Amino acid sequence: MKTKIKIATSANNKSARRFRIVFSGLLILVLTFLILDVFFGSVSIKASEVIKVFFSGTHSNFETIILKFRIPKAITALTVGVALSLSGLQMQTIFRNPMAGPDVLGISSGASLGVAFVILGFSRNISPESLNGLGNWILVAASWLGAGAVMLLIMAISSKVKDIMTILILGIMLSSGISAIVTIMQYFSNETMLKAYVIWTMGSLGNLTVSQLNVLLVSVSAGVILSLFSSKILNALLLGENYASSIGLNVRFSRVVIFVCTSILAGSVTAFCGPIGFIGIAVPHIARILFKTSDHKVLIPGTILTGGAVMLLCDIISQLPGSESVLPVNAVTSLIGIPVVIWVIMRNRKYTGSF
Repeated sequence: MKTKIKIATSANNKSARRFRIVFSGLLILVLTFLILDVFFGSVSIKASEVIKVFFSGTHSNFETIILKFRIPKAITALTVGVALSLSGLQMQTIFRNPMAGPDVLGISSGASLGVAFVILGFSRNISPESLNGLGNWILVAASWLGAGAVMLLIMAISSKVKDIMTILILGIMLSSGISAIVTIMQYFSNETMLKAYVIWTMGSLGNLTVSQLNVLLVSVSAGVILSLFSSKILNALLLGENYASSIGLNVRFSRVVIFVCTSILAGSVTAFCGPIGFIGIAVPHIARILFKTSDHKVLIPGTILTGGAVMLLCDIISQLPGSESVLPVNAVTSLIGIPVVIWVIMRNRKYTGSF
């Protein structure tokens, strides 16, 4: 008996040591990529000039670019990575589906529909960049409602249909249906409205105003806090609803909590940055591989750091340092996320913490 206890204690100590090492490595990566994202950009600026802006009292010609564009964009990238990764982790757990994610199940499409109603439906001279103050909250609330409506519909379907592939197919069909509605709205919109919406759909981290970034930070922070408090709920739901009910968990209320949290996280990002794909699907799997656990007390903070690091890396790559062009961030996230998704699908055996 004592030998078994010693073995269990030793295993726990090794796991804790591993978690500390991985967390430390991810934190270093996040800080490194955050700094590099400020140093690199489409406009070539010497490192000495960047350092001068922060540590020298003298005025620099590049002060506006660094303080008003690069730093807010780096913060936006970090926030987007955290939000989309967490929403993907929660969806994969609540649906018990390794391929669940905001873009696959139509959550991002629902949020896009909400944004489309604001941009294409209510004004002839409105765009995400032109909104301020209350208008930002209207835009993000519309995105929440769109994402929440789709999430609610998918949850209702999943309670009747248990087959994972069927749910995925229905999610893709739902996303296509929403895209059809948006296409009809685009057909009847004028040139200015259409251009604003098409540019928004490409996904961008650098077009946010200060007020929009503040709204995004507040919204995502609320979603992250709610996620941290829901780790026990997610751990219980991971073992099945019957087990969760047997330990006294109110499954219906728990699903609503996760549903609200996911809608806030995915909807907030979609409202201001456009639909950004594959981060929500791929990053939770990367976190599971790194930490080799299914415990959400570890996975949630691990996914936060992993998502932040991956999105910052995507932003750095998209800027093609030294050139004058910037790639759409969606193109980079797809190139990084698709191999991970293919690897998960093709892998025959289950790793620790998978489904």
